Amino acid sequence: MDGRMAEPPMSCDCFVSLPPGSRDDHVIFGKNSDRPRDEVQEVAYYPAASNPPDSMLECTFIQIPQVEQTHAVVLSKPAWMWGAEMGANDQGVCIGNEAVWTKEPVSPGEALLGMDLVRLGLERGDSARAALTVITDLLEQHGQGGQCREDPEPFSYHNTFLLVDRHEAWVLETAGRLWVAQKVSEGVKNISNQLTISTEISAEHPELRSVAQAQGWWDGQEEFNFSQTFSPENPPTRMELAKQRYKGGTALIQQHNGSMTAEVMMSILRDKPSGICMDSGGFCTTGSMVSVLPRDMNLPCIHFFTATPDPSRSIFKPFIFSDCPTRVLRVVSPQFGPDDPVRKQPRFQSRVDRRHDLYKAHQVALSNMESKPDEGLAVYDILRDLESQCLSEISAMLNGEIPGDELGDLFFDCVDTEIKFYQ
Repeated sequence: MDGRMAEPPMSCDCFVSLPPGSRDDHVIFGKNSDRPRDEVQEVAYYPAASNPPDSMLECTFIQIPQVEQTHAVVLSKPAWMWGAEMGANDQGVCIGNEAVWTKEPVSPGEALLGMDLVRLGLERGDSARAALTVITDLLEQHGQGGQCREDPEPFSYHNTFLLVDRHEAWVLETAGRLWVAQKVSEGVKNISNQLTISTEISAEHPELRSVAQAQGWWDGQEEFNFSQTFSPENPPTRMELAKQRYKGGTALIQQHNGSMTAEVMMSILRDKPSGICMDSGGFCTTGSMVSVLPRDMNLPCIHFFTATPDPSRSIFKPFIFSDCPTRVLRVVSPQFGPDDPVRKQPRFQSRVDRRHDLYKAHQVALSNMESKPDEGLAVYDILRDLESQCLSEISAMLNGEIPGDELGDLFFDCVDTEIKFYQ
């Protein structure tokens, strides 16, 4: 399996800005999740939990030992899987992943998905570095692999990750069970569907270089360059297309180096000329996320989600971790239990309707916008004003002008208001 498909899919983009790349003393994280066009992405909150000793955890395809304590997380996730495309925890950690293919073969069996590793890193890691260790340890124990879309046609890949907290970011790139990581302490950085770590390596799998030498990929004499050594000689179309998008993303984020804010990150995720925002073909941007992580530990982290496709025609809604957050069921998809086609063997033999309330309302709004463009644009302008108002309130809170506890239900309120406007 080399990742080629009849129609080359587009793919994801992750961004981070650390001071002095950010205008304020904030770390800014952003990701567009580009997935099959008809796939529903939900935004789900899971509280911190204490688990019985020796209990097991059911991930998308396999069970693994559960840990005794997990952090609260908010996830933007394909509704059919256990794992997530991106998310954050109550410790101020954000993670997003990207698909890659390498010289190491993709395992044909079921293991942990890269999306499972995103969620596991958030549930178990209290910093970006700790989450990286969680992911690499699980990669060593259980491997990565399994069907990566809700379809019987095989489609699997390896993963890269961007892990971010209030102080630093880490790029983690994998090839099977092997991995390499690069620490980012300042400025801006983006990743797409390709290996980007060359010789500036901060941490690595202990057998990485010996495997490369044994395979004849590295002579042991030249300076070790991970991306050159492990990138496939005949990369899938997806990786080739990602090169141009990676360059476009780099140009956009460098253009705002020193002035990055949440608003600017949202504008980057909405950019269509660069390909960052995908809305054509079989794959499109099905969910987007932006996070603001203040360096000041007394200030809360703010996480914005669309919960709907195409950020250029969606609004970002802010989520803040609180002691008793209101569950927002209107962005959570229906559950099908043991009757879910993902759970039955053989898997993916049928489809179910996973659309949540906001997704349905957004679909109707987009349809109306096409048939009655003037009315549709008027509604969207009002919603963008709502988004701007939320950003202003968030800015006021971060400047100490509004108590943070007054904004705990803002995500619930924004989703509810958005649905009412669509109706």
